[in-house]
Amino acid sequence: MKRTVLATLAFATGLVISVCHAADATTAWHDQRFNADVGGVVSRSDIVLKHANLRADEAMPLGNGRLGLAVWSQDGLTLQLNRADTLPGRLSPGQVVFAGLKPLAKASDYAGRLALHDGEFRESGAGMQAMVYVQPDTDVAVVEVHGADPNVRQSVLLHLWQPRKPQAMAQQGVAVLAETWKDDSEAGASGQTFGSLAAITAHARDVHAQVQGPQTVELSFKPEMDGSFRVLVAAPEWEGGDALRRAQPLLANAGRIPDAAHRDWWNAFWLRAGLMKLGSADGSAEYIENLRAIDLYATAAESRGPLPGSQAGIADLFASTRDQHRWAPSAYWHWNLRMQVAANLGAGLYELNAPYFNLYRSNLANIEAWTRAQMDGRPGACVPETMRFNGRGYENESWMGGPGINCSAKSLPYYNARTLSTGAEVSLWIWQQYLATQDRTFLAANYPVMAASARFLLAYARPGVDGLRHTFPSNAHETQWDVHDPTTDIAAMKAVFPVIIEAAQTLHTDAALVAELRGALPKIPAFPLQKSGDGSVIGPSYDAGAEIQNTENIGLEPVWPYALIDEDGPQHALGVHTYLQRPNKFENDWSYDPLQAARLGLADEVKTALLTLTGKYQQYPSGFAKFTGGEFYVEQIGVVAATLQDALVQDHDGLIRIAPAWPKGWNADATVYIKQSSKVDLQIRDGVPGTVVIEAGADGRMTVRNPWPGKSIEAVESGSGKRVAGADKQNVLSFDAQAGNAYLIQRVDQPSANLPYAAINGSAASEPKTLGTRHIGLP
Repeated sequence: MKRTVLATLAFATGLVISVCHAADATTAWHDQRFNADVGGVVSRSDIVLKHANLRADEAMPLGNGRLGLAVWSQDGLTLQLNRADTLPGRLSPGQVVFAGLKPLAKASDYAGRLALHDGEFRESGAGMQAMVYVQPDTDVAVVEVHGADPNVRQSVLLHLWQPRKPQAMAQQGVAVLAETWKDDSEAGASGQTFGSLAAITAHARDVHAQVQGPQTVELSFKPEMDGSFRVLVAAPEWEGGDALRRAQPLLANAGRIPDAAHRDWWNAFWLRAGLMKLGSADGSAEYIENLRAIDLYATAAESRGPLPGSQAGIADLFASTRDQHRWAPSAYWHWNLRMQVAANLGAGLYELNAPYFNLYRSNLANIEAWTRAQMDGRPGACVPETMRFNGRGYENESWMGGPGINCSAKSLPYYNARTLSTGAEVSLWIWQQYLATQDRTFLAANYPVMAASARFLLAYARPGVDGLRHTFPSNAHETQWDVHDPTTDIAAMKAVFPVIIEAAQTLHTDAALVAELRGALPKIPAFPLQKSGDGSVIGPSYDAGAEIQNTENIGLEPVWPYALIDEDGPQHALGVHTYLQRPNKFENDWSYDPLQAARLGLADEVKTALLTLTGKYQQYPSGFAKFTGGEFYVEQIGVVAATLQDALVQDHDGLIRIAPAWPKGWNADATVYIKQSSKVDLQIRDGVPGTVVIEAGADGRMTVRNPWPGKSIEAVESGSGKRVAGADKQNVLSFDAQAGNAYLIQRVDQPSANLPYAAINGSAASEPKTLGTRHIGLP
């Protein structure tokens, strides 16, 4: 349907006069658009440095999804190059040091900024300016410098360290370090050849490259007469061959790419992302907004390759610790990926989940072979919770004294030896991505993972004397080992069996599997209940006295991610009591406390959890968290991003809830993506919705819970002004949406022409942000 134009649309906020005066309220919905200065709003979250980031733990992140950088000002300017495919050790291609930038770093007038909207790091001081970025389509980083003395020769070093053994080469103004190795030394080794290659050249005068030693090459040159120079740093995928022949044309082609190409990519990225501008009197909402923007930026900068850029919750592509890794670098932890998948869905950045789905889809044959060998010949896929990049369930930790084995009936009891629910949860995320995108091709490609996961669970969950299907021995994730009927297994089967039935029917396949799943559904046990406080809570398993091995809140898994308990369902009170009595409050930087509070409609708990966890774990000026060791962790900001979206809009069960858990005193101008390729634009003041618009991306039924309880509401087609629905007796509004149309959800007593139009604006951060003792940036 062709859309017409409403000159001005406006909405009342629904707040009483004592809270928000009508004269203060505006709407950004105008001319069939939710109008915002995207660049201005995103730049509110720029990371501002008031002094040089001289330490490696103060490094700023850059990347194009395949090549990542850590950038800091040690020895002038240092870049560590990182990739996700230098397996199994995730070895760095090297560090690049610009000694000639020491005057800039030491300058009393130093100023630095990580500009998120443009994807670049800028710094200035002592009359010099430097800018660093990564080209979007080539694995080449660029360092542009202005204001250098044209008569002073510059030196740039590219180096590795012991025990690395690269081949060092220099020819025709290009210096290279290249190395290959085989994945053949740890349990589950693939036998594949991997490697690293780093190469540097300069656009300047009198460029000379030379080998300085077995692990170091040098580039020297004079700046152009105007004091400028440009250094290109390449670090492509590398499995061996002629390194110079690979590097020279790559650098030559990169030198011809327009300087603004990276900005064009990042500017377009932010136009696609669900925008979010937050505010509060105490500045806490702005701080949390900044963390969410950093999460989206970091994910785009690290996860556009074949495999996820982050493993074990660590920002591997932004590492500044050379080759040091606390957790097995060849393996992925699913528990530490799922918050990132959820955050990408709510932001409408579906393409950033592609590496996650590819990890499991491309390894399905290996996972099924692993299952047959390790799980007594059972069919299907027991997806290892901690899984090597090649689908084998080994966790090779240097501190463990031997590999941990996942999804194995043969293993001794261990954190994830018999964690059985991972494949089911991967299946759930496949279905959620399909519901969001309506991409049937995607569903067909990934459905085999769903079917294989179901077949394994059906084979493992054996009938008991009570007629129910039980899992034993099985882990309650990492919290209890080898117990009866863990809550994770029960929640996985209850949530995912119906999803797989629906997926199979959508694709017209697997009738026999559908019949078996239908027969199994009524035979899944109820959740195990335990007494706690003045009521019952969901326990980790039916073995209440089993030893506790980790600080996870397994009883809340049915709330999130499995969406079996929410604020509207019959088990809401049980879910709330389980939350309030949870054994581990604000433990670990990956804590799901705020997400689970959002699903239960606990707005005050959402705010408390977000701020408490940030105060405990966000210790780096980049916005990244510290958990253990010196690495950067991205899982905390992933939880922040996913929580904000769920607190603003939920539609996990087909009912669209507006501001179900939004903290009082927090304002929001935001877009959240929902199912059916659709999105919700909303503006909230002091915790109460004002503007609410649903932009339909596909034809389908929309069902919306009343955002203003007790008030009559209606849905109005934006273009025509036609009323399409009013709320029913259950305080729910339903209507048939058409793709391309927008629908205004509003109070009947405050129709749409009362508020003045004002676009959502923003201006670039000028100071680091502070929350208690925490900072984003360097004050």
